[in-house]
Amino acid sequence: MPVKILADSTCDLSPELIEKYHIQILPLHVILGDQEYRDGVDITPAELYAWSDAHQQTPKTSTPSVDEIMDALQPFADGDPSQEVVMFSISSQMSGCNNIMRMAVRNLKLEDRVFVIDSANLSTGIGLSVIEAAIKASEGCSAAEIVEHVESLLPKVRASFVVDTLTYLHRGGRCSGLTALLGGAFRIHPEIVVEDGAMHPSRKYRGKYDQIILKYAKDLEKDLLNARPDRVFITHSPADPKTVQAVREYLESLHYFNEILETRAGSVIASHCGPGTLGVLFISK
Repeated sequence: MPVKILADSTCDLSPELIEKYHIQILPLHVILGDQEYRDGVDITPAELYAWSDAHQQTPKTSTPSVDEIMDALQPFADGDPSQEVVMFSISSQMSGCNNIMRMAVRNLKLEDRVFVIDSANLSTGIGLSVIEAAIKASEGCSAAEIVEHVESLLPKVRASFVVDTLTYLHRGGRCSGLTALLGGAFRIHPEIVVEDGAMHPSRKYRGKYDQIILKYAKDLEKDLLNARPDRVFITHSPADPKTVQAVREYLESLHYFNEILETRAGSVIASHCGPGTLGVLFISK
């Protein structure tokens, strides 16, 4: 049997890609007040933003419980003893999900055939690695071969995004009140990059968001033309359709990528970055 690929919901892959590559998704949780929801199952980013604006609070997020992960893995424990599984988590520097996955694997004594990968990334920075694993699985590779292949790519995944508003970062304690105020006053839109499993501010853009998003994409051109040409993601939370289309047209103008994939950020990622965030994500050569 092909190796089964599992990933937590922060990989932000679309339903179409999940179905195409036969990926099983493990939802993280979003907490709005005293209500808890499963990411991608019973909460949408639009509902999340409406609640956040009404309550002037940032939603909280949490990992699945050990029992939830064990329930997802139980069919593999009970089924074909030759079935192997590769699981992906959001960066262990951003969440405890990776540790929860490993604990569930140990509890079920599946260490010999269920392998957990720390993506060292978020959103479709994870999704890029998940798709690579799924392709290798469809080619008949073993779990060990898939893990070796993916781990060789992890340092080459390039994930960055630009936020439209600092409000959500501010509410979540990710920037000072003064920074949030200045951002609103001077239209500062920071680029956030993922490096070594953590988020760091990079460039700061100033001006109208639709214009700076296209500038952000064009600033990536050198890196884009040094990327693996298989695919590139435009992932947003959501952004204005015209802005997304402008970025897509720019990427198409490079005549470089075999696939330009658009996905929406799920509720967990959206709860931290806020509406209007857009990123261009790819794997470098």
